[in-house]
Amino acid sequence: MKVLKVGIAILVAALAAGCASGPAFNDMKDSFAPMMADQGRIYFYRTAMGGVAVQPSIYLNGQVVGKAVPGGFFYADRPSGNYEVSATTEAENKLTFTLERAQTRYVRLDMNIGLFVGHIVPRLIDENDGAKEIQTTKFAGETPPKKP
Repeated sequence: MKVLKVGIAILVAALAAGCASGPAFNDMKDSFAPMMADQGRIYFYRTAMGGVAVQPSIYLNGQVVGKAVPGGFFYADRPSGNYEVSATTEAENKLTFTLERAQTRYVRLDMNIGLFVGHIVPRLIDENDGAKEIQTTKFAGETPPKKP
C-alpha cells in the first residue's frame, strides 16, 4: 500500500511539472501592456490538461511564439494582416485567419489523439467564448511587457 501511495505521489508530481505554473490569467490580465494603435492581440491557450508530454512549439507565420503547455496561455501582439498558426508533432496542423487593427483573437490549442503521439490542433474561438475559457489558464509565455 505504501508503494502505491509513493507511486501516485510521483505520478501527480510529474503531471504537475508539465502544466503551466505561472500566474493565473485573471491575476495578471490588468498588468498587460496596452496594444499599440496599429496592432491586434492574439491569445493562445490550452485548457486541456491531458497529454502533458505533448508541448510542441506554436508558430505564427513561421516564427515560434510559445509552447502548447497544458493549462497555459500566452499572447502575441501583431500588426493587422493575415496569419497562419501551426503546431507540429507527427503531423502538422494549421489555422489561418485575419487580424484587424485593435482586434483580440483567441486561438485554443486542442489536443487530439494521434497514431504515436497526440496532435495539437489550433482552433479560432469566438471572442466571447475565448475570453471565458482563457480565465482558467496560467501564464506560460515569456514575461510580457507591463503597463507603464
